[in-house]
Amino acid sequence: MQLDRLDEDLIALLVDDARRSYADLGASVGLSASAVKRRVDRLRAGGAITGFTVRLDPGALGWSVEGYVELYCRISTAPATIRSAVAKFPEVVDASTVSGDADAVLRILAADMRHFEQVLEQIGAQPFVARTRSVLVLSPLLRRPAAPLPH
Repeated sequence: MQLDRLDEDLIALLVDDARRSYADLGASVGLSASAVKRRVDRLRAGGAITGFTVRLDPGALGWSVEGYVELYCRISTAPATIRSAVAKFPEVVDASTVSGDADAVLRILAADMRHFEQVLEQIGAQPFVARTRSVLVLSPLLRRPAAPLPH
């Protein structure tokens, strides 16, 4: 989808606060509320905007441990198989196939270390998993949602 500068500005404003009204967005970019609504509708239809959500603080919700787990598969395992297996765990909040030695990387949130260990054991017990390697997050340094490429 081709984005112009106004689209990029609207997306940046929505990333900052998706609850802003069309009138408020329009005042910021110099468009009427109805023109903003048409653009947002076009951005949604075109797939640039896939939805609106809330950003949460995992710690405030009881998730005190965060870790990244590399999965190493026994045999060539289809991404759909990995996705299906890890989707069963609510603690897995991100999962991606990756280049390099590992086959996939998971981001896991847990209530405490024992909980993290239990989830790791259950994931490691999946029939296609040969081994795992995990690292724990000490302090998140930077977290931000995707935004349009800068010019």
